Amino acid sequence: MRILLAAAAIAAAACSTSPAPSAPAPAPAELTAEFQQQFQRSATDWNRGDLDAFMSDYARDSLTSFVASGHLRFGYDRIRVGYASQFAPGARRDSLRFEEFHVRVLSPTLALVNARYILHRDGATSSSGPFTLVMERQADGWKILHDHTHSDPR
Repeated sequence: MRILLAAAAIAAAACSTSPAPSAPAPAPAELTAEFQQQFQRSATDWNRGDLDAFMSDYARDSLTSFVASGHLRFGYDRIRVGYASQFAPGARRDSLRFEEFHVRVLSPTLALVNARYILHRDGATSSSGPFTLVMERQADGWKILHDHTHSDPR
């Protein structure tokens, strides 16, 4: 009986210890620079009308979420459908850029990003606003797990 209790105690202790992270958490300044580069590429993808490249920053997952204009969408495919009309042939899409990046490292594989998007045409802003992203480092780079975008009042 004592052997069984000792084995159970050892098993419980082994289950309660968390595994060591596989890599140290990235430095906030380095990660901010990395995200600025990633989103500069994303803006370039948007501006040239490449929906697939633009969507490559989102996690291809049914739980990936997007909140905007009072609506919540779950799933990579539903998010893509929401953007698709803006990339249809002949669709008028304003130029995109991102500003004001603030990154909070949550763990070696998770980060919280706050920034602003700016849509502009002919030197005038047509839409802008803050957004918050939860990003996860995956095998193929940092991916958006959750995107909450808000438009500034007009």
